[in-house]
Amino acid sequence: MQNKKENLKILEVLGYLFAYLLFTTILFFVLTFLNKLPGDWNYFYVMGMTFIIAVVGYLLKGWLN
Repeated sequence: MQNKKENLKILEVLGYLFAYLLFTTILFFVLTFLNKLPGDWNYFYVMGMTFIIAVVGYLLKGWLN
């Protein structure tokens, strides 16, 4: 029983990481296609922006509960 709970937790984290990377990649390509990124920005700047948004959302969720 404990092993199943650990596996589910690992799968939940992997799913979150996959969704995060997919969203960041799509956002990067959309912003690049629309020429909305500054010229010297790359994928890692967009990744940092989305990471900050995700952390703020997580903290806000914890604060509201």
